[in-house]
Amino acid sequence: MSSLEFEPPKYARVVLEIRRRIENGDYPPGSMLPSESQLVRDFAVGRTTVVRALQMLQQDGWITREHGRGSFVKGRPTSEVRASRRGLALLDRPETQPGVRLVDVRQVDAPAGVASLLGLDGGGVRVLARRSLTIRDEIASDLVTCWFPLELVYGTDLDKDAALPVGLRDHLRSVKGLRIDHISERLTARLPAGDEAKVLHISKSDPVMVMLAGIHDASDVVRFVAEVVMPGSLHELEDVYSVPD
Repeated sequence: MSSLEFEPPKYARVVLEIRRRIENGDYPPGSMLPSESQLVRDFAVGRTTVVRALQMLQQDGWITREHGRGSFVKGRPTSEVRASRRGLALLDRPETQPGVRLVDVRQVDAPAGVASLLGLDGGGVRVLARRSLTIRDEIASDLVTCWFPLELVYGTDLDKDAALPVGLRDHLRSVKGLRIDHISERLTARLPAGDEAKVLHISKSDPVMVMLAGIHDASDVVRFVAEVVMPGSLHELEDVYSVPD
């Protein structure tokens, strides 16, 4: 294969084939998918590959997964808001949700990119950093860091070292009256920084995908910033859509 060619990861092949079978009616809505062990045999791949494929299918709304029972077909997603919009998803995700673990809460100097989005002048401006880790099927899937200006933190539970039972959007709306209007996202790739490799259980030489999101109010002011760091080996940019006649 030449350096200009791209071979999709194995789990992407599994995802696309299961989608095809759902759309063809081989796996009708409401039916149970074959077990992970059966899919491992069918596709001649490892269990980690199958687990990641099922995670993607669940994330994009093709299937549901029930612990101890298996995976069930929902069908082609019809929602216009894709679950892969991570900035929106993390706003509504309680930290008490299964698979989510609060890593740490502390004041730090705002990183340059964060300070720029927040419109903070100069260096050394302190912000609150709140980090949480998502674990799916015993695999570290993503590390989320949210940076909040200290004036926004005052009077909230954001600086408390305890998992929030509601999403950030609901908490800030109920406590501060803040309404989120829109989110701007930027996706980049880099090597792990700081303790990211240790927290995500990857090598320092493994690339990560990074989604940096500015959370805006109705006046287009960025009220806080969120970053999602994802192991490159577990995530991809991929979509399937119909072409009109």
